[in-house]
Amino acid sequence: MTTLDYSIPSNTFTGPPSTLHTGTIKLENEEVERYLSQLLTESCKPLAEEEVKKLCDKAREFFIEESNVQPVSCPVTVCGDIHGQFHDLLELFKIGGNCPETNYLFLGDYVDRGYYSVEAVTALVCLKIRYPHRITILRGNHESRQITQVYGFYDECLRKYGNANVWKYFTDLFDYMPLTALIEGTIFCLHGGLSPSIDTLDQVRALDRVQEVPHEGPMCDLLWSDPDDRCGWGISPRGAGYTFGQDISEQFNRTNNLALIARAHQLVMEGYNWCHSQNVVTIFSAPNYCYRCGNQAGIMELDEYQQYTFLQFDPAPRRGEAQVTRRTPDYFL
Repeated sequence: MTTLDYSIPSNTFTGPPSTLHTGTIKLENEEVERYLSQLLTESCKPLAEEEVKKLCDKAREFFIEESNVQPVSCPVTVCGDIHGQFHDLLELFKIGGNCPETNYLFLGDYVDRGYYSVEAVTALVCLKIRYPHRITILRGNHESRQITQVYGFYDECLRKYGNANVWKYFTDLFDYMPLTALIEGTIFCLHGGLSPSIDTLDQVRALDRVQEVPHEGPMCDLLWSDPDDRCGWGISPRGAGYTFGQDISEQFNRTNNLALIARAHQLVMEGYNWCHSQNVVTIFSAPNYCYRCGNQAGIMELDEYQQYTFLQFDPAPRRGEAQVTRRTPDYFL
C-alpha cells in the first residue's frame, strides 16, 4: 500500500500574503442565496471566478472581526476535516441539520485530498456570509498556500478555472480565519493541538494570525500538533508541530479552566476518538477518507446544557463508486 507523505514540503512557494483592498463589499442576501442554491446540490456547479472573488472579499470582512479565540455559544455542532469531499459535506448536513437551523463549528481542512475542494470551501464560505453568527470556520493546516500546492487544491483550481486566480482568492482569505474557538468558556476547539510556547488562551489571543502558516512557532503548533500516549512534548512525525501527552493537556485545561479540548487533524476510524482520560477528543468528518480508508465520519452535537452526542455517518452514496471494505490504513495521516 502506498504511503502518503503528510510532512511539510520544503521546496514549494509560500510567498507573502497579497495586499488586499479594503472597504465594504456589497453582497445582498438574495445573491448569496442564489449561490447557495447552485452549490448545495449533488450536481453542484462551481461559481464563476468573479463571484468567488466577491465572496472571498466579503467573507474577509467577517473573519477580520473575529478573535483568535472566537467565542461560540451552545447549542452547536462541531465538525472535523472535510478535505474536499463535497458530497459527504452534503451528507453531514443531512445528518446534523441544515444551517441556520443548526449552528456549526468547523475545525479546518476544507480543501485538498478530495476531488471537490472548490465546491466544499465555496459552500462553507457562502454559509458564513449568509449566516455569520450561525457558523464558525476555523483555519486548518491545509488552509495554506504551501500545502495546497502539493495536496490538490491548487491543481483543482487550475483544472476548473483555467488559471490560479480562485486559488489565490481563497488562500488570501485563509490568512484571516480564526485559529481557535471557545465554546461557552469551557471547550477549547482548534484544528491541531497544543504548543510548548502557549500556556494560556490570552497568549493565543495575542498572536498575529494574518499570515501564511509558519513552519514553526505557536501558530504552526496550533494547526499541526497531535495528542500522544507518551507524556510530555515530543517531536512530531509530521515534520511540524509537536506531540503532547496527557500531562500537558491536563495542565492546559486546569490553567485555563477548561473541561475539554476538541480538535480534528487525525483520521480516526470511528469518526471520533477520546484520549488523555477524556481531556481531549478528536473529531474527523471525512468518511472513507481519500476514497479508500473505509472510516466512518463523526460530528459532535452540544446541546444548550453542553451535553454532547456523537453522530456517525458513512459516505454519501454515489453512482459508479465501488464499495470499500473498512480497514485501518498503515500510514500516518
